[in-house]
Amino acid sequence: MTSVRVPGFRPSTRGLHFPNAFPHVPNLEIDLPGGMTVPIGDAANGLCGGMAYTVRDLFEAGLAPPAMTRAPGDGPVFRYVADRLLDSLSLPFGPATYLKLMHPALPDGDLAMVHGRAWRMVRLEWPAIRGDLERGILSPLGLVRTKSRDPRDLGANHQVLAWGYDLAGTRLTLRLYDPNHPDDDQVTLSLDTARPRRPTPVTSSHGGTVWCFFRTAYSFKDPRPALTALRA
Repeated sequence: MTSVRVPGFRPSTRGLHFPNAFPHVPNLEIDLPGGMTVPIGDAANGLCGGMAYTVRDLFEAGLAPPAMTRAPGDGPVFRYVADRLLDSLSLPFGPATYLKLMHPALPDGDLAMVHGRAWRMVRLEWPAIRGDLERGILSPLGLVRTKSRDPRDLGANHQVLAWGYDLAGTRLTLRLYDPNHPDDDQVTLSLDTARPRRPTPVTSSHGGTVWCFFRTAYSFKDPRPALTALRA
């Protein structure tokens, strides 16, 4: 078995110690091409993408995460995480990836000349994720957890951060920092990469359905101003 870990990273030590469970604040909305505005829910429904990006920012900056164990409802850390949520969606065109992979008409395996969700995960996303991890880089992932034609269901999806993998033959296990499970080093996604033209189930260690995953377009943002304001 091949096992790879990003050196120096564990969710229990370098992840945010508070859960993805924020107090109610005004709804966050995003604008899609074509003039549509889509609510992605108030903060009480989660800021997972912002948390995943914040953790990578902190790790790349060589900074320890804040000691807080309760999700803030305001202040510099909350604003930073909320801003990074919007960054994680790669507006204005990033939501199109979720909408495409959510669409019920997209097959799980290949259909005629159409590559399905399994091909996307195994042939496109996994090599890029593997490349990140083998270079010692945390890899942010979007998890497609619903099939729907309705853009308003974007908020049903989830974002995590891959920090390692185990590969035994064709059986792949990705090790994740999951904002819904702080300080948990045992969160995983598993799948068999042998047959990307056929439907390929994804198993989550904490249950729930994952139809597909993809690597998101992260770019670094310096978290020092937010942490400085917190400690002032």
